[in-house]
Amino acid sequence: MVEDKKIPNELVGTPATADTTTTKPDSALKSFLSGGVGGICVVLVGHPLDLIKVRMQTMGPGAELSVFGTLRTTFMREGIRGLYRGVSAPITAVSPLFATSFWGYDMGKRFMRNMDSKGHEESFEFTIPQLCVAGGLSAIPTTVLMAPSERIKCLLQVQANAIEKGGTAKYSGMIDCGKQIYKEGGMRSLFRGSAATLLRDGPGSVAWFGTYEVVKREMMKAQGMDPKTGQLSPLAVLSAGGFAGMACWCVAIPPDVLKSRLQTAPEGKYSGMMDVYRTLVKEEGHAALFSGIRPALIRAFPANAACFMGMEVARDLLGFMD
Repeated sequence: MVEDKKIPNELVGTPATADTTTTKPDSALKSFLSGGVGGICVVLVGHPLDLIKVRMQTMGPGAELSVFGTLRTTFMREGIRGLYRGVSAPITAVSPLFATSFWGYDMGKRFMRNMDSKGHEESFEFTIPQLCVAGGLSAIPTTVLMAPSERIKCLLQVQANAIEKGGTAKYSGMIDCGKQIYKEGGMRSLFRGSAATLLRDGPGSVAWFGTYEVVKREMMKAQGMDPKTGQLSPLAVLSAGGFAGMACWCVAIPPDVLKSRLQTAPEGKYSGMMDVYRTLVKEEGHAALFSGIRPALIRAFPANAACFMGMEVARDLLGFMD
């Protein structure tokens, strides 16, 4: 049996120190910067399967829905570059996006702490429901950044799929796509799908942060460690992050399908998210609400494991900011 090596305290922050359910929130700037690092990690690891997810969600009824078949076809026709089609939009927005998410989570924890500490700040301990609420609150500021970049990303990914079938390119890149969207419909068009994004990311963030805290706490106990003071192994950090990502997508995939359809549809096709829902269910059935869940879940574990590991390492390196 190979012994799982522990991360020394000086190398990794939260994985090597106290459980975040029992400590005070980090400084706002530290949470912001470490979250940005985690976001870059999640895109670099997960973008190829995110591309496959969007293509599967927008192909319509009767299309080939094999995850690895679509992945293989994309790689054979477009190479590595094709697997990262549309990555410029999320990679540009992802650092401030995840930075804002972790900052929002920190602010949510501060809010919950101030609401419930009642003068006992030093002995205050977060409950899992409180951390879930803090996670849900983090989705509000991130939607402002997420909606436009998601719309651009989805349009570029669907365009690549259309080109494969002999279509022509409408957008030359991320900036051109954004300009054309704004020219055709203004800011309202650029932010189309914002409600669906919030509907996806609100419950998704509750599941994401909540699952991470629960799994991390339980793995510490399973390893015979005190959740308040014990170390965590790299495996525990990666596992907690991976399961958090899967839990998030189990909750978020139906609104994500609606968001993808709404954001990639021609101008004026749908009056709103409910119109997308009614049309989708009528034409393709309720099962279509879960299209793309396979690549989403396959992507979720490694991408979010990388995200939380990157965030935790960055948070430790920024420990001087406390």
